[in-house]
Amino acid sequence: MMIAPVREPTRTEEQTVQIPLVDLKAQYASIQAEIDAAVAAVISDTAFVGGRYVAAFEQAFAGFCEAPHAVGCGNGTDALELALEALGVGPGHEVILPSHTFFASAEAVLRVGATPVFADVEEGGFLIDTEAIPALVSERTRAIMPVHLYGHLCDMDPILEIARDHDLAVVEDSAQAHGARYRGRPAGTMGDVGCFSFYPGKNLGAYGDAGAIVTGDAELAARLSRLRNHGRSGKYEHHEVGVNSRLDGLQASILAAKLVHLHDWNRRRRAAAARYDRLLEGVEGARALTGRPETESVYHLYVVRVPHRDEVLELLRADGIGAGIHYPVPCHLQPAILKTGSRLSLPRTEALAAEILSLPLYPEITPEQIDRVTGSLDRALERTRSR
Repeated sequence: MMIAPVREPTRTEEQTVQIPLVDLKAQYASIQAEIDAAVAAVISDTAFVGGRYVAAFEQAFAGFCEAPHAVGCGNGTDALELALEALGVGPGHEVILPSHTFFASAEAVLRVGATPVFADVEEGGFLIDTEAIPALVSERTRAIMPVHLYGHLCDMDPILEIARDHDLAVVEDSAQAHGARYRGRPAGTMGDVGCFSFYPGKNLGAYGDAGAIVTGDAELAARLSRLRNHGRSGKYEHHEVGVNSRLDGLQASILAAKLVHLHDWNRRRRAAAARYDRLLEGVEGARALTGRPETESVYHLYVVRVPHRDEVLELLRADGIGAGIHYPVPCHLQPAILKTGSRLSLPRTEALAAEILSLPLYPEITPEQIDRVTGSLDRALERTRSR
């Protein structure tokens, strides 16, 4: 099954958006003095690559995640790739992961020379189907990569049990789950490593690209620190080949300034999601994708399933609502994967990709804006039903 590409909004449509999908300007306005001071300090100290600002953020983020170690890097994709390499995953190996995720999850597997083995989503859900994983394990499998999507966490206990039974590493793709918890345990701390993205739109976002890896293994953290910095163990000593994926001081300082607000921002995201939940109970045809009862989600995105999704999206954009889709083309149907000769059918994933719709959600969104979004969605769905 091939999924038709979704039309991107035109310039005219972008100009008519009154409620954006994400509002980074509102966030900056709320903490402008703190951000400006953080940036000025780094520039004054000329601490642009590595140094004390990076070390301070790594320590603070490790504390936030309740993890012994955090290693900053250039971006979330590098975090995944570095983690896989540090765990010894490479050519001839396989990594099990969901197809319903941003392409970077699969891309990192391919970049280390391994083969992604895609699992379908769970029945009626949107996260990896844990019951499908055992049948995908082969003698070449080296790791499982659960993806905590939209700020919701995968069912980790069965995944960890499968990994123990087969001596597999677990790499948590936590790029969208900063601060989320599963049975009280923070995202990124249940597997061997947890990989985070600080892309600007994330719950904790930099003003550019940045990422981090958390782990409880001191030796693994030390190797990750070397790998991200050309394999360097001394200023001019390189005991292995690494990459240039260093977290810079400016981004680290900005992230540290934002980190103190993250618990409150996540609380406000949950409150906004709860309002959406209540209002959508009266909207025929819209079904919210919610987290598992044993998890505390952080709602990086608020996603619903709707019929006639593409038409509904057009109507919302015409009404000034900045809706989006995450993600319209599953990894197993991406051209880069199809070029490898892979031909896979994942019915639940493909059905999901045709119906998902992301609604505006950010800490600064107001109740009135949420009311307007749900009202617009209700009208759009009514119009599609009447045709």
